[in-house]
Amino acid sequence: MADGGAAAALKGPPRAWNERLMGWGALIIGMALALPVLTIIILALTPTENIWPHLLSTVLPGYVLRTLTLLAGVGIITFVTGTAVAWLVTMCRFPLRPLFTWASMLPMAMPGYIVAYSYVDFLSYAGPVQTWARGMFGWTTPADYMFPEIRSMGGAIIVLSMVLYPYVFLTARASFIRQPATQLEVARALGQTPWGAFRSVALPLARPGIAVGVSLALMECLNDIGAANFFGVRTLTLGVYTTWLSQGNLGGAAQISAVMLLFIFVLVWFERNARRKQSFVLPSQRPRQPDRIRLNGWQRALAVIVCAIPVLIGFVIPALILMSFAIPRLDDAVSLTYLKAVWHSLVLASLAAAIAVGLALILGYANRMMRGGFTRKIIRLASMGYAIPGTVLGIGVLIPLAGFDNALDSFMRDRFGFSTGLLLSGSITAIIFAYVVRFLAVSFGAIESGLQKVTPNVAAAARTLGRAPFDAFLEVHLPLLRPALVSAALLVFVDCMKELPATLILRPFDFETLATTVFMLASLDQLEESALPALTIVAVGLIPVILLSRSLHEPHITS
Repeated sequence: MADGGAAAALKGPPRAWNERLMGWGALIIGMALALPVLTIIILALTPTENIWPHLLSTVLPGYVLRTLTLLAGVGIITFVTGTAVAWLVTMCRFPLRPLFTWASMLPMAMPGYIVAYSYVDFLSYAGPVQTWARGMFGWTTPADYMFPEIRSMGGAIIVLSMVLYPYVFLTARASFIRQPATQLEVARALGQTPWGAFRSVALPLARPGIAVGVSLALMECLNDIGAANFFGVRTLTLGVYTTWLSQGNLGGAAQISAVMLLFIFVLVWFERNARRKQSFVLPSQRPRQPDRIRLNGWQRALAVIVCAIPVLIGFVIPALILMSFAIPRLDDAVSLTYLKAVWHSLVLASLAAAIAVGLALILGYANRMMRGGFTRKIIRLASMGYAIPGTVLGIGVLIPLAGFDNALDSFMRDRFGFSTGLLLSGSITAIIFAYVVRFLAVSFGAIESGLQKVTPNVAAAARTLGRAPFDAFLEVHLPLLRPALVSAALLVFVDCMKELPATLILRPFDFETLATTVFMLASLDQLEESALPALTIVAVGLIPVILLSRSLHEPHITS
């Protein structure tokens, strides 16, 4: 009898009502977060002035060609660098290997635009490197010697690749760790060299994970605006920014954004397709790992060089440059400009992290309770924002919010005789909305991972003891999810602190964050003044690196 009552409690109207509530909540959240993308598509297809012919005959081909060149260069270098470093630190024995295991993730703490500012100052004609070379060799004019131009497509590709290769390193290393020893041992027994076993066995098995890492790196590359601007590479992202804010052409910016969406859909398809195949390389249990390959002589030196160069270029050298600028200007730490930028960044990041975690919790719980395909599609739609560049989100967020503000203002003027102004589009609401759209996928991934560790039997036991679904959620799931909630909040917080394009477009007048302060000062060639806020962003960016380095453990391998 008791068993029948428990079954009725689990299957009765309260559960059905709770599921419907969760389903509607997921639907509303998904549609709200999809609003910016739908806005861009509608605006591009129905502009007030059709400038497609003008774009196609003037700037658009150049934007597309330069964007494709940048993505191709970054994709190739991140693939080669991330895969090589991941293989070396996972499968080989050489000096400093434990150091490179975690140091290879340090460039993730460096936003691309900050590294770009550092190198342009360091390697420019008036920078210390060329100044030293002219003094050493007696050169007096640029015609006396040849030096690579840092403000170029090549400079942008190298700098962005050294900042973004950790995405490939992490996914490739995870794939290599999970590969069983038997496959590589069979290849070696059949006469394959270590390089042959890597090329014919390990690399094909790790290809899905590597493809995911490359696609994530390319999404971040497509989102970049600061580095492209500073290197003089006019990509689609920079084209959206200049077409809208510099030329005042919203329709043209929306149409360029629509072209960017095509790039994004291709990258998302590429990533989803690779993720579907990942089960071939990730068995449910970690298998026994092979002994690490002992490198000798020149091989050991080469391994150290291969692992050290990306860390030096992507983190160490830019950090030293920024520190050399910041130390003489430590008094700026108490300046009103710096403190206001820190406060604004903290407020925006904290609010966005809290909202994103709350929404991700609703979506994650709805996904757990409702296994229907429709709910999964809504959740997938809601988590697409991470792939959308900040410039595109800026337009997609501002247009509907401004439309609402104008409609409300007109209504209040007609009915009550006073103006409400720009309540949403003219405040930090727009920035927070863009942050939540872009980074919800980060918090959802962390919370979904936490929910997978909570067995459904625990909630079922609480229900049999008379707890309502919501009470069971509060008393059972939330305490067990606390570590996942903290990790999700930290990751979103850090991403918001570093976000530049959306903040640059949507911030209210005279409202600067650390990211926009660095961008503005660097654009005015005031690199010394930008060093302290840049280092602050880097220091905050080290938080996820520390979390990742502690969470990515490998099974025992003979070292």
